[in-house]
Amino acid sequence: MNFPAVALEISRAWSPARLLDYVELTKPKIAVLVLVTVGVGAAVSTGGRPDLWIVFHAVLGTALVASSASALNQWLERDTDARMRRTAGRPLPAARLHSVEVLAFGLALVAVGTAYLIWMVNFTTAMLGILTWVLYVWIYTPLKTRTTLNTVVGAVPGALPVVMGWTATGGELNSGAGILFLIVFLWQFPHFMAIAWIYRQDYADAGMRMLPSVDPSGRLAPITAVLHALTLIPVSLAPATASCHLAGLPYFFGALALGLGYLAFSVMFLIRTNETNARGLLRASLVYLPALFLFLLLDLLPRV
Repeated sequence: MNFPAVALEISRAWSPARLLDYVELTKPKIAVLVLVTVGVGAAVSTGGRPDLWIVFHAVLGTALVASSASALNQWLERDTDARMRRTAGRPLPAARLHSVEVLAFGLALVAVGTAYLIWMVNFTTAMLGILTWVLYVWIYTPLKTRTTLNTVVGAVPGALPVVMGWTATGGELNSGAGILFLIVFLWQFPHFMAIAWIYRQDYADAGMRMLPSVDPSGRLAPITAVLHALTLIPVSLAPATASCHLAGLPYFFGALALGLGYLAFSVMFLIRTNETNARGLLRASLVYLPALFLFLLLDLLPRV
């Protein structure tokens, strides 16, 4: 046995750079937003009085399942990632990690995360986690090279974590949970369209059927963004209506202002479809959802 070679391999296996590669597999920036939606769902379902230990367990379990989904997404897309400049430096296409270890890592995370949610939270939340994982990994990811409808499918698992937060604290699957789901679902379309337009050539090179990559007119992406931003306005106001009773007038006016702003950036992207306006819409999307949730949480404070 070549002991120096074995020692070198063990050292490499636990090196900081290699651990960072595993962290990169989990897409931490996306995971943070997912976990925020879990917390918001839990807070809103309890009127601002969630059991913080349950929220902690729900966030941790969801983080494990979401990290698995991100890792397996990269495992499935390792070949297409290698053909895109934006993703060629990821651990798998750059050959810093082996395919088998990423597969094992992803499967281990979903198994542990699901068991943790069943044990520490509840069965409903765990099953919603599995549904999210299946839709994202095994349906949305393969559809990206087959149909432009992949965005519609992908928006469903993107919106389910807020419902997981809702059910984690014992909330029933009612209209309130549905409204929160729809808010996150609709928000994603202008966000997705901006990203897809910015990286349209990358997606085309990889054979990804994103709308801006297959639409020769270049108009369908901004039209899609405008229609969903417009639909989002009344949906985002629904928590303040008498039928929901989730929020009051401060939230109503805040949501209205944010919705009109999001729509304005989408319209600018439609009027002049270029990279500047696409990036402006992308930045607006990253402000809109956290700000909307902040208004919603602040509106709950007097009830605490």
